[in-house]
Amino acid sequence: MSKILVIDDEKATLSMFKMLLSVYGHDVLTAENGEVGIELFAAEKPDLVMTDIKMPGMDGLQVLGKIKAMSPDAEVIVITGHGDMELAIKALNLDATDFLNKPVKREDLEKALHLSAERRAFVTDKRDEVQINIEGDIAVVNVMGSLTSKSDVSLNEVFGKAFSSGCHDLLLVFQEKSSINGGGMDTLVECIKKARDQKCKVHIAGLSDNFQTVFESMGISAMASMSETEDEARSKVASSLGNNYR
Repeated sequence: MSKILVIDDEKATLSMFKMLLSVYGHDVLTAENGEVGIELFAAEKPDLVMTDIKMPGMDGLQVLGKIKAMSPDAEVIVITGHGDMELAIKALNLDATDFLNKPVKREDLEKALHLSAERRAFVTDKRDEVQINIEGDIAVVNVMGSLTSKSDVSLNEVFGKAFSSGCHDLLLVFQEKSSINGGGMDTLVECIKKARDQKCKVHIAGLSDNFQTVFESMGISAMASMSETEDEARSKVASSLGNNYR
């Protein structure tokens, strides 16, 4: 069971979240504005915070910034208007862990809660871990933890190893417990540009639908092939190379 803080200025939304999250067995705290939410966070130290972005007074981005200032590793999921990628990207740049679109679907909420629990259970000293395996002409990079601006050294290191191997294709696989924020995306874009200079095609797999949409908004999908699963990405690699690496 987790302690979850939900911040939203709409009472009906708070009631809905409290009912659903309680059914899932969580201890639920609610706040009708950002100021109260910050006070509750400081006093209760919840495992997860879910906050609406558009609120009167202190909005969700301000809430996110204050929470991250108090606890940089806090899990914060922001709730945005449907298709509002600009706000979602701003939140990710402020180190939000994930985002949900309104109206929030039950299956999306369940998936977000599951992924949050997986990330929190992940060993802290492996949060930025990336692993590389060279398989002939393909380099497989597994993202095991969180990609942030602090991941630039490790990400550049594994991309460098891939280039040194002479690989033609690089498969970047986001594992279930992984995440990426705005700083991590900026670092990834620079690595993909280097890959293009090295004539190495980048294939990305394992991202959630939300993050695939963000990658498309940022133009990353125009620089790298996008696949839902690793198997799908490997099929694309095999097709481009004329070999079967599966």
